[in-house]
Formats: sequence, C-alpha cells, structure tokens
Amino acid sequence: MILDENVLKDVARIEGVDIDFLKRGVKAGRIIVFGNVKRKNVKPVAIGEGLTTKVNVNIGTSGTVVNIDMEVEKAKVAVEYSADTIMDLSTGGNLDEIRRILLKASEPLPFGTVPTYQAWIEGVAKYGPSIPSDFFISVVERHLRDGVDFMTIHAGITKELAEKVVKSSRLMPSVSRGGTMLIVWMLENNSENPYIKHWDYLLELFKEYNAVISLGDAMRPGNIFDAHDEFQIAELVNNARLARDAVAKGVQVMIEGPGHMTMDKIVADIRLEKSLSGGVPYYVLGPLVTDAAPGYDHIATAIGAAIAAAAGADLICYLTPAEHLGLPNVEQVKEGLIAAKIAAHAGDLVKLGPRAARIDAAISIARARLDWETQIKLAPDPKKALAIRNQFEGNLKSCTMCGQYCVFLLLDKYLRNRREPTLDELIERLRKGAPFEFP
Repeated sequence: MILDENVLKDVARIEGVDIDFLKRGVKAGRIIVFGNVKRKNVKPVAIGEGLTTKVNVNIGTSGTVVNIDMEVEKAKVAVEYSADTIMDLSTGGNLDEIRRILLKASEPLPFGTVPTYQAWIEGVAKYGPSIPSDFFISVVERHLRDGVDFMTIHAGITKELAEKVVKSSRLMPSVSRGGTMLIVWMLENNSENPYIKHWDYLLELFKEYNAVISLGDAMRPGNIFDAHDEFQIAELVNNARLARDAVAKGVQVMIEGPGHMTMDKIVADIRLEKSLSGGVPYYVLGPLVTDAAPGYDHIATAIGAAIAAAAGADLICYLTPAEHLGLPNVEQVKEGLIAAKIAAHAGDLVKLGPRAARIDAAISIARARLDWETQIKLAPDPKKALAIRNQFEGNLKSCTMCGQYCVFLLLDKYLRNRREPTLDELIERLRKGAPFEFP
C-alpha cells in the first residue's frame, strides 16, 4: 500500500486523531485510506478503527432505466449533502462511458464499482454462459486503470456454497446481484469462483494501483429470517480469511456485511466480523431491521445503521425510499443519504463520544437561545429546515408549535442573569455523565 504523508496528515487533522495512531491502523489493516494512483484530487477519506462512521451512496443506471443526466445529478447531490464515498452500480448503457462520466461527477469523493456486473453483462454477450474466468479479472483491470478507488469483489462465495444454497430451504438463496451472477457462472461452468482462482493476481493489481478491495457478501441475508444462517456465516469466515491474507500482503481491504437482520443480532454481527478478521473495516448495508417498510426502507436502515455504527461498523451503505421498489430518483437519493448520515452520527456519539458531539452542542445552545439562524445553518438540510420554519404565517421569536407558550419565553425573565454553559463545558459534561468510559 502507498502511504502518502500529506494525505495522512490531512486525515489525522479531519478526524482529530494522532497521525501515528493512523499509521499503525493502516499497517495493521484496521484502517483504510482511499486513493487510486491514477486519480487526482481525491478527498482524503479514511475508514476504520477510532474514526468517524462514513456513509456511501450508490448511484447508477439499471437495465431498464438509462438516464445518465439523472445519475450525474445524483452524484452532485451526494457531494452536496456530504456523502463520504460513491459507488457506481450501473448495469445499463455503455458501462465504460457511464463509469468515466460518474467518476468525474463524483469528484472529489472516493469512487467505487462492482466489476462483476460489467464482466457478466459483456461476457454473456460475447461468450454466452462460458465466460473465461480471466475475463472477470480483465474488467477489474479496466476499472483500476480508470482510477476507481475501491471495488466489490465477491471472492467469499465458493462453488461449494453456490451448490448448497440453491438446494437449501433458505427463503432467498441470494439477493446480491453480483453474487448471483457468479453463482450462475460457477454452476453453469462447474468451475470455482474466478476471483478465488485468480486471487493472488488480484492482490498484485490492487496493490499496484493502491486501490481497496471490498469483499462482497453474496450470501448476505435478504430478509430477517435468513439472518445469521450457515451461508452468511460461512461466507463471512471465507472473507475474513481472504482479508487477513490481503493485509499480510500489503493490500487495503474491507468486508461487506448484511443486509437484513433484527436489532438484537446487529451487535453480535459486528463483533463477529471484527473478531474473525482482526479488526478489518466493516461496510454494512444498513442493516434493515424489518422487512415491513416498503417506501420507508431508508428509515428501517437508519435504525440498524445507528446500532451498527455504535457497535463498531465503519462504513454505512445508505438505502433510499425506493429500495425494493425501483430505481431511486434524485430526491430519494438525498433522503436516503441524510437518513444514513444522521444514523452514522448517532452511532458516533456512542462510539466516539465527545469527539463527535460538537455539532450537537452547538445546535443545543442555539436552540436554548431561540437562535433559528444557527439551528437552520447547522441542519442536515438547511433549505428544508428553513421551509418548515416558515411553513405557517407569523414572525415569531418562538416556533409555531408552542407559539406564545414557548418554555424559553415563559422562563425568560428568570433566565436573564444566568450563565449558560459553553460548548466546551457541554462536551465535558457529556464525558463525565457517560454511563461508560469513552475510548
């Protein structure tokens, strides 16, 4: 891996950690720093132990809706509303052209892809079901040359697991699109996963380009009833072994996780991944804590994401209100991102404690002062906050919920000579009042 001293200094400053702590984490594989050598002007983003929880936004065309202008707008919204990374999941249109356009539109954020999609789509068109195994690797090389910073590589799903899962009583054998493509390829060709067959060469490629392998979860549960079954756990064990091998050979890696599971399983899931992998960063899709929220899956995900972040998850993949229903539009991307950012921050208040609480303290002080300008400025979506503030007539010092009966107005004359706590004092209060010791 390539450790740029200036990038590490920037990350240490942004995260509020010691640079030596950062270097030790990267060397041990517990922290990753994005930055393909082919791509310039990438924002310094690090993921892992002791750092703030990050949020990824998925964009991209589908096989039925190919609107590159809409996808570019999604990328711009993701940048505007503080996504930390962006992934292109395109499956429709000219995939090379779309990837390069979205790479540019996503600047300066780290950019990821799932090369299995393109390998499968182009491979079937060119070879039929008998796609050569090295064709999958050639597509990975294509993405690396374009400057992709991280890629989902489904190397944990073996031929043996593929054969078993399609004969099992699992409700949803596989809900991973890339994973299912590989399952079909392995069964059709009676051959082992191409990413396993060419694993050592993949490591050489990712090391050369200083890119991150994101070990995909083809066996993630697609519903709460399949959570923590033998297939999910078997793949996690495989991914942990592969991750440790990558770290030992100087390649940056993270592991992808569920998926759907009830709230009581989330903490155990995070701890299992960390224990098996030696602390490799965990990138979780939610998790969704209920299957009964069509149209509101971004909320179901935010609940699980907050618990996961608090327990030690490092990167959260957002979901939108359109999840399980259709391709999201631009507004739904924004809604999903903001929900995931709030969840990640809520988790950080537990995971990182006072280090994460300065914005909470600033908003709380503004709220106690009826300082609407500051509250709105610091809101996740200031435009929306202002619109809600002004949605009913009246130029009130309070809000229209309490009006003249606002608690701060009722107490006003009794509070005038009181010294309110400062921002730093509130942070210290949070530290002292914690029911546990912050790291």
